[in-house]
Amino acid sequence: MVLMRQVTGLAQVIKVLLVLSHDVCAQAVVCTPEGASMRIIRKAALSGRRPWAAALALALSVPLAIAACSSNSASGKSSTKPISGGTATFALPAGGGPNSILPLNTITVYTNTNIFDFQYLMYRPLYWFGMNGKVKVNPSLSIADLPVFSKGGKTVTIKLKHWVWSDGQPITSRDVEFWINVLKANKTQWGGYVPGEFPDNIAQASYPNSSTVVLTFAKAYNSYWLLYNQLSEIIPIPQHEWDRTSATSAVGNNDLTSAGAQAVFKYLESQSKSLNTYTTNPLWRVVDGPWLISAYNASTGATTFVPNKRYSGPERPRLAKFVELPFTSEFAEVAALRTGQVDYGYLPVEDLPSAGSFKSSGDTVQAWPSWGIGYQGLNFTNPVTGPVFKQLYVRQALAHLVDQPAIVRHIMLGYGYPTYGPVPVVPASSFVDKYELSDPYPYSPAKAYSLLSAHGWKRNSAGVDVCVRPGTGASDCGAGIPAGRQLSFNDQYSNGSTVLNEVMQTFKTDAAKAGIQLNLTSAPFSDVYSSYAPCKTGQPCTWDIKDYSEGGDTFTFSPDFYPTGEIIFSSGLGGDYSSATANALIADTQTSTGLAPLYRYEDYIAAQLPYLWMPVTPSQVSVIAPNLHGTLPQDPDLEIYPENWYLTK
Repeated sequence: MVLMRQVTGLAQVIKVLLVLSHDVCAQAVVCTPEGASMRIIRKAALSGRRPWAAALALALSVPLAIAACSSNSASGKSSTKPISGGTATFALPAGGGPNSILPLNTITVYTNTNIFDFQYLMYRPLYWFGMNGKVKVNPSLSIADLPVFSKGGKTVTIKLKHWVWSDGQPITSRDVEFWINVLKANKTQWGGYVPGEFPDNIAQASYPNSSTVVLTFAKAYNSYWLLYNQLSEIIPIPQHEWDRTSATSAVGNNDLTSAGAQAVFKYLESQSKSLNTYTTNPLWRVVDGPWLISAYNASTGATTFVPNKRYSGPERPRLAKFVELPFTSEFAEVAALRTGQVDYGYLPVEDLPSAGSFKSSGDTVQAWPSWGIGYQGLNFTNPVTGPVFKQLYVRQALAHLVDQPAIVRHIMLGYGYPTYGPVPVVPASSFVDKYELSDPYPYSPAKAYSLLSAHGWKRNSAGVDVCVRPGTGASDCGAGIPAGRQLSFNDQYSNGSTVLNEVMQTFKTDAAKAGIQLNLTSAPFSDVYSSYAPCKTGQPCTWDIKDYSEGGDTFTFSPDFYPTGEIIFSSGLGGDYSSATANALIADTQTSTGLAPLYRYEDYIAAQLPYLWMPVTPSQVSVIAPNLHGTLPQDPDLEIYPENWYLTK
């Protein structure tokens, strides 16, 4: 599982199934719908590895009819001759399928599975991000031409292309206006809402003709930030079909008043919650994406899609059907992979040693990196250890004790990647600069201890560093640290993952080399996460270090793709790191032009270490059948493109 995004004290967990032509296939696997997890990256929750016999028994406890539901062969034999049509199957993260079809997600359903694996297949955002495995806007897949900025960056003019809905009606500026109006009237219920940002920052919106949208913002913004983090949120929805307040009411202009827009949203959300009507409700038959739902299992989220024959994009589906498969566990998913029931699945990190067997059968095994960073949270408000964490040299020493290359190589078996600062280093992009790429704090226990000894710390007989020079001088321990204070911290992480356990044990061993004692404990994810939010006056705030994912909390920049730090590094978030300089640099990334403000911000944050950078595993390690093509490169924005896929025989 992964990380949280927090905005003005609201914790938002960020970042991460079988039906074919007959219902018997839909009953093959049973899972629970996703709950209140937000922006979860496409990563299966890692758990203790079971003996293969037990995993196979679990997988075979479902009806054997699923063997007839796959287009893939377990033999791995495939020619290169494309076939017309066919069905491709895609494994979703274990534990939950999609459970919300309305692209105006409330916080409880604002998940990657709902957005990227489900809604975007049917309802395209105004601007599409992700191109050839890179994090960048994709003009050819966007419904509108690239925006034109004017008035110093305050006004943006958007020209829609000549796309149509599946009922043949054109997509117009009225559909964009409809989405914005409904959003504005219900913004506090929207999972992506950040006070002061979209739609609060729109000073004026006009729609001069059916193909033009003109938005004027309250102030001038950086064009990257505005396009990647604000306009990226807009999703045209069919006003001519959805602008109603009940199933029997006529379509009108209800959204033009706040009360009317609230009534529209209430009705649409109620219909979205009626999962068993997804294939019959006329609302959901009007789409602009490449796919339509033909079957959906309300209990599991298992979904079959068929092509939208009126899709206006450049790549129309070649498959006859695309099937998303949820599983009750990772073990059931791996068993399905081994028996050829899944065309496009994944290996949990614990099962990576078996990757060779899949490769030998002709499968492609490839890491799918997410556009994210990993870290451990530090509690700057703890009355005992907070003053220690506030010393930059202590954070620098801790950073020098994280052996990221060894963790990636030996524990993650080469499938992980490092974090050196607030901007992801994988995949390569123009957003990361040379300073961060240089790894400012490479692994070095000697350097770590040198920093500590230079600031008044000395090892005691137990090998733990003790403050022997209290004070605020350049060579003293620092403000708030009394003589005799030990460098001993409680580090709690989520249990159930052998990989994370190995990462934490390695960190404990390496920290001890510099005299830092880590007292490791593990607990369920919910327990670890629940106390992570900023501490409030009068509440106990006794945790020191928190980690609840594979080697570090994982924050994904999606669907706001420009990697600025307003909702992760601003004062008052996470462990309550606070820096006026950081706040100013973050604000500058939003309003000043070009990439230079981003570089200044990322260099400062990379050096200041508000969190302890940790390596992360990819969103998943994919296993792709030899007869399924068009799947690569995998999109770090976590988009999927089944319209590009095709089968061979």
